[in-house]
Amino acid sequence: MKAAPRPAVVALHVGVACEGLRPPVAARRIADAARRVLRAEGVRAAMLSVTLVSPSAMARLNRRHLGHAGATDVISFGFTPTPGAGVVGDVYICPDVARANARAAGCGVREELLRLVVHGTLHVLGRDHPADRARESSPMWRRQEVLLAGVLRRRVRPA
Repeated sequence: MKAAPRPAVVALHVGVACEGLRPPVAARRIADAARRVLRAEGVRAAMLSVTLVSPSAMARLNRRHLGHAGATDVISFGFTPTPGAGVVGDVYICPDVARANARAAGCGVREELLRLVVHGTLHVLGRDHPADRARESSPMWRRQEVLLAGVLRRRVRPA
């Protein structure tokens, strides 16, 4: 008698590094938020790193990879792995910029940092948005806010 096929193993590996910074959110919570996004988007295998960096380190990444001056809040890189290897990507977040964004938006720094984890993870998965003010009404932004609400465990107000 032939054995039943085994279910595929779900391996969502998320590493978090803080580059000498004291994060406003625990590394475990950051990793859990990224895994929640990966699961919600149907990813069954992934190797994702989330690194919190200083403004100077973020400015160097921004200049080198995007050609922009100064620090930004989040930069993501999705890599094309070998077939069957799953999602592979890196997310870089600058907590100092997240803190400034939170003040401007009238929300807490923890919420904003987790928003950037969700946002960066969606970019690794290939989602994108317009670069102008229309980004906040884009399908990616709406999806981000729904996923963030799940991470924060709160209801989402309809747009």
